Amino acid sequence: MTEARQSIRVGLLGCGTVGGGVIRLIERNRESITARVGAPVEVAHVLVRDASRERVSECKPEWVTTDPEVVFGDDSVDVYVEVMGGEEPAKSYVERAMSLGRGVVSANKYLLALHGPALLQKAADNNVDLAFEASVGGGIPVIRTLREALTSDSVDSVHAILNGTCNYILTRMRNEGIAFEPILKDAQNLGYAEAEPSLDVDGHDAAQKLVVLSMLAFGASVNVEDVHVEGIRDVDDIDFAFAERFGLTIKHLAIGHERGDKIELRVHPALISKESVLGNVNDVLNGAYIQGRALGPCLIVGRGAGEMPTAVSVVSDLVDVARGKISGRPGLATKVIRPVPRALVPMSEVETKYYLRFEVADESGVLGMITGALGDEGVSISQVMQEGRGANGESVPVLIITHPAAQGAIDRALAKISQSGSMKKAPRLIRIEDL
Repeated sequence: MTEARQSIRVGLLGCGTVGGGVIRLIERNRESITARVGAPVEVAHVLVRDASRERVSECKPEWVTTDPEVVFGDDSVDVYVEVMGGEEPAKSYVERAMSLGRGVVSANKYLLALHGPALLQKAADNNVDLAFEASVGGGIPVIRTLREALTSDSVDSVHAILNGTCNYILTRMRNEGIAFEPILKDAQNLGYAEAEPSLDVDGHDAAQKLVVLSMLAFGASVNVEDVHVEGIRDVDDIDFAFAERFGLTIKHLAIGHERGDKIELRVHPALISKESVLGNVNDVLNGAYIQGRALGPCLIVGRGAGEMPTAVSVVSDLVDVARGKISGRPGLATKVIRPVPRALVPMSEVETKYYLRFEVADESGVLGMITGALGDEGVSISQVMQEGRGANGESVPVLIITHPAAQGAIDRALAKISQSGSMKKAPRLIRIEDL
């Protein structure tokens, strides 16, 4: 039975960049949102840390409060939208909202990566929705695709570019042939990278998003600390030059595979065909390449961050939660997401092809030593290239592309090779993905 009502009232938790975008969308698209929901959507309260800060012009001063009791004590609020970020107080607020029987929309990837399964269970126990499209991929509907469009299929694998900062830096390194550090500084000046960029460039942002995706793609509850993570600081412009020779490019990928009783989750730079679908997702764009058992490949590309792209996902979730509230059938979308603990494939057992770069002394026997060490561990070599000759004691690069091999075998071989006095630098490893 449909509930007759005059409006859906929203308690907005946080009003930074994304929160401001949410208010703007609600106010500017009022007529179309009302038509989709079946009732007007209006902001009731905006909870902030500092009420004196300047906010978007659409945010009315009477909405703003620093007192959570004002927001949670108002029985007329129907839905809470959490765009604060971080673990606390966001977690406590989300739990409180659900305990009050209210649906929640969240854009908080960190919160979902740490506590997603428990929060989903709490939502189910309280018969309310927990919607989180904006937590992964900004404006691209990857959560919705996994939760709804692929609900009749099983996902074999996910390969995704989930961090626009990394993608921007790697795109410019490839196109301009310059090093990481000056491009990072440009990205910071343009607002694409934070002043403290570690979360992005060291891969942790993408890892958190991958854990959220794994809840839907593989029904998995995993500890984000157990996911193998590498960033892009060690990618060298010379690696792009060599990749070009093999028809490859370098992308920072979040990768998930269904592996029977386990799942494989890893985040790292990867060499992929420059003609592949993800090989052509450039600059600050995000992309997700999903392989379904019945569907086959599915590609989603779009802007992965920023005020309006993320706000679009938040408000889309808000519309869905509001519809459930009005229809008298809340919580239906959330109840079907039931992640369970799943073991991860150890990185030592992960099999891929590898690009290996060695900086060595130009002397006889070095190449034989390298190939011998790899052969002793059962690593089969596909291609070998030595670039030029060393002069005045300078090192020369030796490049090796392997056939598929276990990471453990590669690690053991590289440990032996690194002990040689002929090595001028630590070996460089980049995994190769066939996409």
